[in-house]
Amino acid sequence: MESRTASYLRARFREYYLTASMDAPPGMEAREWGFIFYDMPGMRRHRSFSSRKELVDYIRSTVPAHVYHSAAYYLKPDAPTMKEKIWRGADLIFDLDADHLAEYRDSGRRDYGEMLERVKRETMKLLEFLLGDFGFDERTISVVFSGGRGYHIHVRDGSVLKMKSDARREIVDYLTGRGLDPERFIHKIDVDGDAGVERARSLRGPASDTPGWGGRINKAIESMVVHLRELDDEEALSLLKNVKGIGSQKARLFLSQIREENAIKSIRAGNLDFFKHASGIWKLIIPYLMEESVRALSGETDEPVTADVHRLIRFPESLHGGTGLRVTKLSIDSLRAFDPLNDAVVFGDDPVSVRIIRPATLELMGERFDLIEGNTEIPEYAAVFLMARGLGELG
Repeated sequence: MESRTASYLRARFREYYLTASMDAPPGMEAREWGFIFYDMPGMRRHRSFSSRKELVDYIRSTVPAHVYHSAAYYLKPDAPTMKEKIWRGADLIFDLDADHLAEYRDSGRRDYGEMLERVKRETMKLLEFLLGDFGFDERTISVVFSGGRGYHIHVRDGSVLKMKSDARREIVDYLTGRGLDPERFIHKIDVDGDAGVERARSLRGPASDTPGWGGRINKAIESMVVHLRELDDEEALSLLKNVKGIGSQKARLFLSQIREENAIKSIRAGNLDFFKHASGIWKLIIPYLMEESVRALSGETDEPVTADVHRLIRFPESLHGGTGLRVTKLSIDSLRAFDPLNDAVVFGDDPVSVRIIRPATLELMGERFDLIEGNTEIPEYAAVFLMARGLGELG
């Protein structure tokens, strides 16, 4: 980044910080703070502030490109080593970023707006786990748009404060469905035969109202069966034969049984006998469904962030130095309607001359910019974004 561009961004950031409220996080005086500047290499960390005023004055006077605070609480947050800081506990943090999603990590797809929408859906899914499965009070959860490619979730609940890394890693294992065993959910039970004379083995699974993963797996089974019932025979059989070990005969038998009138009702009740009667197909289809349901329903999060009890996380209401967008604190209710490419933009639309370094397509504030190399004039909010991203220099 050229020095003129860095100076321009600092001036715009200072303009924002002079009026931003910058509410301090709970326990700010016990947190470590870190800062990255446009004109200095590395991070300046091991800072502490005794009051919100002291913090705000520092940000307004130094104008950092990035502002972070620790998830942890320390006795001596400004000590130069972790051991000397004396750890007292930490918020439970989840970091959801587009780079964690396989569809973006392993491909060249990089539509920014699409990525942010996809990560938001994953964030909402993770919140369902935290509120439902773990039973956290909504008042202890804070959702934050990172200003970059995703969202952070902060859980400030006394039950997690003292958790060490291993326990936090186990939470991630549950969220991602790691290690789920089909036999824990699908099993056979003895039932009385007709007139109580003989015994039979009945295949059972979780009912639709089972809490946790059991209910999710029930819904995954129902969803697949509903989908198969909606297809014509050729399409349904082709899909079933994709499951290893299922040939035409088993597929046809299974398809005929799931199309029976009471199949969906039976699934919701946890009665999976039609799987059992389909020549052992349940031993093949259930593991497949488990794998598919875990892939579809598990939460996405960056495990190292959650497990790291010393992690620094972005300070809400600061600006992201790589985009110029605001790190935005949200309520759970407001997350669904939140549009970061509009709602996290803080700069105006005065024209700014920018030299585009390489072609770029940008959508901000409902406007689309298709930019080629060379000098151009664009609104300030777009200019800040492009310069912060390293796609342009001040013209």
